[in-house]
Amino acid sequence: MENFGTTGSQPEWEALKSIVFIGNHLPRQCGIATFTTHLLESIALNAPDKACWAIAMNDRPAGYAYPSQVRFEINQSQLNEYSLAADLCNLNQVDAVCLQHEYGIFGGKRGSFIIELLRDLKMPVVTTLHTILKDPTLQDRHIMMQLAEFSDRLVVMSERSVEFLRDIYQVPEEKIALIHHGIPDVPFVESDAYKDKFGVSEKNIILTFGLLSPGKGIEVVIDALPEIVKAHPQVIYMVVGATHPHLKAEQGEDYRNSLHMRAKALGVADHIVFHDRFVADEDLLEFIGAADIYVTPYLNEAQIISGTLAYALGMGKAVVSTPYWHAQELLADDRGRLVPFRDQVALAREVIDLLDHPDECRAIQERAYRYGRQMVWSDVGRRYLDIFADAKRQRLRKNVPERQLETLGLRQQRLPEIKLEYLRRMTDDTGMLQHAKYTVPDRTHGYCVDDNARALIVVVTLQDLQPLDSALSAPAAVYLSFLGHAFNGQTGRFRNFMSYDRCWLEETGSEDSHGRAVWGLGVAVALGRDKGQVGFAVDLFHRALGATEHFIFPRAIAFAIIGIHAYLSRYSGDSRAKKMRKMLSDRLMQKFRDFASEDWPWCEDILAYDNARLPQALLLSGQWLPDREMLDMGLRALNWLKQIQSDTRDHHFSTIGNHGWFPKGGEKAQFDQQPIEAAAMVDACIEAFNCTRDEEWSAYAYRCLNWYQGENDLRIPLYDHATGGCRDGLEAQGANENQGAESTLCWLMALLSVYNHRGWDRVTPSEEPARPDVQKVS
Repeated sequence: MENFGTTGSQPEWEALKSIVFIGNHLPRQCGIATFTTHLLESIALNAPDKACWAIAMNDRPAGYAYPSQVRFEINQSQLNEYSLAADLCNLNQVDAVCLQHEYGIFGGKRGSFIIELLRDLKMPVVTTLHTILKDPTLQDRHIMMQLAEFSDRLVVMSERSVEFLRDIYQVPEEKIALIHHGIPDVPFVESDAYKDKFGVSEKNIILTFGLLSPGKGIEVVIDALPEIVKAHPQVIYMVVGATHPHLKAEQGEDYRNSLHMRAKALGVADHIVFHDRFVADEDLLEFIGAADIYVTPYLNEAQIISGTLAYALGMGKAVVSTPYWHAQELLADDRGRLVPFRDQVALAREVIDLLDHPDECRAIQERAYRYGRQMVWSDVGRRYLDIFADAKRQRLRKNVPERQLETLGLRQQRLPEIKLEYLRRMTDDTGMLQHAKYTVPDRTHGYCVDDNARALIVVVTLQDLQPLDSALSAPAAVYLSFLGHAFNGQTGRFRNFMSYDRCWLEETGSEDSHGRAVWGLGVAVALGRDKGQVGFAVDLFHRALGATEHFIFPRAIAFAIIGIHAYLSRYSGDSRAKKMRKMLSDRLMQKFRDFASEDWPWCEDILAYDNARLPQALLLSGQWLPDREMLDMGLRALNWLKQIQSDTRDHHFSTIGNHGWFPKGGEKAQFDQQPIEAAAMVDACIEAFNCTRDEEWSAYAYRCLNWYQGENDLRIPLYDHATGGCRDGLEAQGANENQGAESTLCWLMALLSVYNHRGWDRVTPSEEPARPDVQKVS
């Protein structure tokens, strides 16, 4: 590990001509935006001959009124914009890229889209890690290891961060550099010099600042105030900062209002001042300057960096804090006081003790200020310049092994933008219409459960991918409402077909439609963000689950299994759902045992529609029950489907046609080829990759997606970029120009699966396989 405690000289920086910073940027209101802006400015001041500019991440389509140093903006949910940003850096021959990494500011699962950008860059990358998880999920671990692989240096801001990278993520120490969080360089000044501005002369000021959210623990300080005020009636608690924009979008000012009510109930409302705004630097320094004691009452230890704590300590404030990781480090050696989490009694005791003993309080302030001198932005900027120069010299970034080139070629293709305009065109206030004549919704055939279940899967999956898009909640409610109305409580089954005039055409739908409804509800439970919609989906899922016990058709069983697995990803302890998963999985496996042979590893005497959903269900159950026989059978069946649906000349995907299907002992029908088959294969191949970590499965998933885009038997694209819809299939004479619901939804499901897979579609050299006992399938 490198601790850049000394700074380099300007000659060492001569090789650097331009540096690009990627992250949030002011005026966006968040700590990462503030950090990125100040780091860029400090480096520009240290090296005015360098071209320093930024690529800003946007969490809303309109973006922000950025200053001139922001030359490019990325909508965090648009995957292709990450690649465009990489192209811009490469075309400008940038010498170094400095990425600010934080969970939640990049698109994709757990921010996986940023890996696309890093993978395409041709210059050294220095990544600053603002959060490092102590107990990462498999997904989080994978992201961090890819960040490490594609970065020449990882900059961290605490000793604990170094330990985590080394011990949890096995990052080589030579890649890690420790540089403290930057702080403004201000003189040590008594708080009285600032108090007049805020009208609090002769008051004892306790301060907390930063974006307001429940995890900050403000309520603990409010609970401590009655005791503090009893001992020191002149105390004022100032809470400075706007409510976090994302929290405000979801919950309004509920949290802030609850704090007001809490203070009023405890009789300390007159001793609290809320400054509800995002505070600019100049004002913030004055607020901190006016404080006698700074409090960070975070509710748990998992805070590895706190910029607000760094600022307060660096300006020489006496800090009382809970013992989260960064506080333990910065406040060591009597530079502050630590109190247990959620302990208002201890917090009150420490604050009162500091106010009772001003000499001790002053000593803590001086120790804090001296320690903070190493953290001023000018020094931090010089240390970063040293790292950029060193990274450019050494280029520790690994080369991609030759064996991965084919898979990378498929992976590097630009994915189409996710468009929902056509889905909205096909949806009214009842639900999604089944069919279209060309690109015009056809009301003749009305609606069905199958398509509304698929539509629900699409919108909630997109909600998970684009959590800030509140517009997705409305169509999700429409599709849930359709499923709710379709459920016949007397029979315990879903009706399927409804006429345009909202009359049900049957009392009981097919097993397939019921299975798809269970699947859609399971995904809505797993990925839904609206609590009311999730509650509705949970209730309907449970009412619909019982009927699946008697299912006999393999596809219906598979759909239900996939839905149950999705449901259990959120409610893993639901014993009824687990029992049903086991029962249905055993039933599907038994069908394969009864019918499969060496040359026909299938559960029926014909390959018909949505075939890959069967091995997908076996793969899911094989992993999570776990059951090795199911896993092996799923891989064997899927590999067989892959072989018989690969063109013998260039290996493009060539699905089984529905004019005759593929009977055992017969010929595979070439036409009509349906979009439903490609979507099923995409999902199943991605699941096979998850089981085996064999990148050939990822490669084939991309081939199946490309079937929609013209890599098919007729070299005709099915996806319509103009409308966002998908043509209804390949016929012998060409494409079926009607763009119905099933085709469009299958395209969107396949595209979303690949979007979610992007960033997870390769194995990092040091990564352990997800299922080490599963062999690759040739």
